Amino acid sequence: MPIDYITYNRVSSYQLMWILVMFDLPTETKRQRKLYNEFRKSLLKDGFTMFQFSIYVRNCASRENTKVHIDRIKNILPEEGKICIITITERQFNDILLFEGVKKTRPIPEGIQLELF
Repeated sequence: MPIDYITYNRVSSYQLMWILVMFDLPTETKRQRKLYNEFRKSLLKDGFTMFQFSIYVRNCASRENTKVHIDRIKNILPEEGKICIITITERQFNDILLFEGVKKTRPIPEGIQLELF
């Protein structure tokens, strides 16, 4: 009697995606600072993490999931300033060279990969 093996494929590092949101928003007036903070807090609420000042990143399980989060960002765009959204694969994200000064900062959280059995 043959043995049945359960097989599954792990998600490739080319399927997992990262979204990088880079923004330069004006903060000269009280209203502009409020809009800046609302935008930043919306990113945090949607699962983004600060990578550097005004650069936030988020890991996504697929390209489809990436589109969902990009659409959310498009719905909260402030009237002023510049916002750039870049998507890259997990493999490309792991190739980022990151140099830090003598004073250490918190490490960037690793992406979470879910496995369904």
